[in-house]
Amino acid sequence: MDLSGKVAVVTGAGRGLGRAYAEALAAAGAAVVVNDVNAEAAAQVAQAITGDGGRAIDVAVPVGSAEAADRLVAAAVEEFGRLDVLVTNAGILRDRVLWKMSDDDFDAVIEVHLRGTFTCARAAAVRMREQGTGGRLILVSSPAGQRGNFGQTNYAAAKAGIVAMARTWAMELARAGVTVNAVVPVAATEMTKTIPAFAPIIEEAERTGRPFPGWLRRDEGMGTVEDVASLIVFLASDASADVTGQAIGIGGDRLALWSHPAEKAVAFADGGWTAEAIAASWKSGVGAEPETYGIPAPAAPETAGA
Repeated sequence: MDLSGKVAVVTGAGRGLGRAYAEALAAAGAAVVVNDVNAEAAAQVAQAITGDGGRAIDVAVPVGSAEAADRLVAAAVEEFGRLDVLVTNAGILRDRVLWKMSDDDFDAVIEVHLRGTFTCARAAAVRMREQGTGGRLILVSSPAGQRGNFGQTNYAAAKAGIVAMARTWAMELARAGVTVNAVVPVAATEMTKTIPAFAPIIEEAERTGRPFPGWLRRDEGMGTVEDVASLIVFLASDASADVTGQAIGIGGDRLALWSHPAEKAVAFADGGWTAEAIAASWKSGVGAEPETYGIPAPAAPETAGA
């Protein structure tokens, strides 16, 4: 993939997945605006990219506000002359079960993930439409947004909303040649370590230095941040010009296309449904095969695929 001449903004790029995205885009030839709330972390990533012969600048600002979004787009244009790719990766966690989650816990996560994605995408879309040469909006979601996750009301809601925005913006920006996709990554990061299902496995790998076993990479789709970055490069490239409005999962050895919500079962009653009629028909009708929910716990090695 050759991204020479393209300019990308990556939010939350000071570490983890965001850093992997920024470095992979730069390695493919793109100039990168490295954003993070941590000024030192953003500077280190930009310096690492330029030290390897790439082009990058760092902009330390917390995403969420329109002012922050405008600043990131302006930095790309002022330094590199244009904007072609936006990767909205910035995020925080404030995990609590519903009855213990405060307003501040909820608002903080929504501000960064959902509002931050909205304001940055809006600013980028304005610029890309003005340029008239298309563009790429790559929005980072999560399995929690697709299936829900215990203790993550705020995070799951934000990540589900991000996928919904991707589908909406794919329609709105189609005429401008701007594709919009959501990425659903699974990788070993500090954020992933807060998920009970994955924390022990990640900690064991860090303690021993051994790579993740094949069953985990394949059956659970859990790998490194570098495993995920390849999808970002593809979606930023000309090869993905006809890919838009999709939610694409990647992690370890697994690449997947998530389905969109759709009616699974339908039943009809002449004149409409009473509560009693719904109750009488539920288990043999539309409720015969209820949907699962929540992120499944990783399978044990002895029960996973060989």
